[in-house]
Amino acid sequence: MKRFLTILLALSVLSVTESMAGKNPKDLPRNIYSGIWDAGHIQGIALDTEHEHIYMSFTTVLVKADLQGNVIGTVTGLLGHLGCLEFNDEDGRLYGSLEYKDDSIGKGILRREKSDKQLDNAFYVAIFDVDKITRTGMDAEKDGIMTTVYLPTVLEDYTAEVKCSEGVREHRYGCSGFDGITFGPEFGKSGGKRYLTIAYGIYGDTERSDNDYQVLLQYDTDNWKSYESILSQDAMHKNGPAEPDRRYFVYTGNTSWGVQNLEYDAQSNLWFMAAYKGKKPNFANFCTFVVDGNAAPVSGKLKGVPYHKGKAMLLTLLDRGTYDAANGIHGWRFKYGTTGLCSLGDGYFYISHNGRNEQGQFGNIKLYRFVGTEDKAYELVE
Repeated sequence: MKRFLTILLALSVLSVTESMAGKNPKDLPRNIYSGIWDAGHIQGIALDTEHEHIYMSFTTVLVKADLQGNVIGTVTGLLGHLGCLEFNDEDGRLYGSLEYKDDSIGKGILRREKSDKQLDNAFYVAIFDVDKITRTGMDAEKDGIMTTVYLPTVLEDYTAEVKCSEGVREHRYGCSGFDGITFGPEFGKSGGKRYLTIAYGIYGDTERSDNDYQVLLQYDTDNWKSYESILSQDAMHKNGPAEPDRRYFVYTGNTSWGVQNLEYDAQSNLWFMAAYKGKKPNFANFCTFVVDGNAAPVSGKLKGVPYHKGKAMLLTLLDRGTYDAANGIHGWRFKYGTTGLCSLGDGYFYISHNGRNEQGQFGNIKLYRFVGTEDKAYELVE
């Protein structure tokens, strides 16, 4: 409780650096409407606080708008899954998860885009030069907007066959690729060097016991300019780091598709994870989890993962929220955040509510404040 009160105190102090570069989050619009898009549902959101631009990914379309929802430009032409987004204040660029895979999601995208291309399984960090996004209908491959960095580690886990307690299964740790993406320090530290941190998607398979962890990888991006390449979807490149700097595991119980949105809040040193709830009856099946970045990683064995030899670096969930005593897991049943989660500082977040009608998909980006009580993760700011 003492540690939690310290965190709440930190959240109540406005920091010029971490709170909208001097702008008070409470003065932001309570709702930003995305407009309707004939694409997949909204996947992620990010804010450029200096220029007051919001970015929204609609699976195969990236939308740039002002904070009144007026569209400034779009990026199209993607045949993969553009997911969670993160704006990097240090270099002024937008980072997103980009997946090409042969599962139901990948095949569904190709059908929707009416493409007969045969694409390789591949996983990239997409990096957008947002200053160049000045009109609608810009092409991700041809207009010099986007570079990509290949992540072979994700592909290796996605394509692996492993022997678990239930027999041989595809996808190590249940890996379906990756979605969540953000920047933050090493776990157990606050401040200092920031690392690109990604979170795996995890298949919602109730018939195996090796998929009850969220898997997070951290990368030092200082030398990533040497990897960045224009993506050709006709000849997928493989330029990227051979492996991450660190790999962490968080025991949450199985979720459907893993961490959809990952966000780091520097003031509290907390990491927020939004997931679609799992279906295993022996777990509480929360949708929202918070990793305590103040707690140092612990070396330990993974439960139910016999093929993982040796010990792993285990992260600690914040000891607030509803408690699943049978499994030692804290979390919340807050259902939003899976389609967009963006930390604004001072404990405030933009969180997407997705919707659809006969014309297409849309999002309402609403202002919330993290409260972290036993039964409530966030409260809506009226």
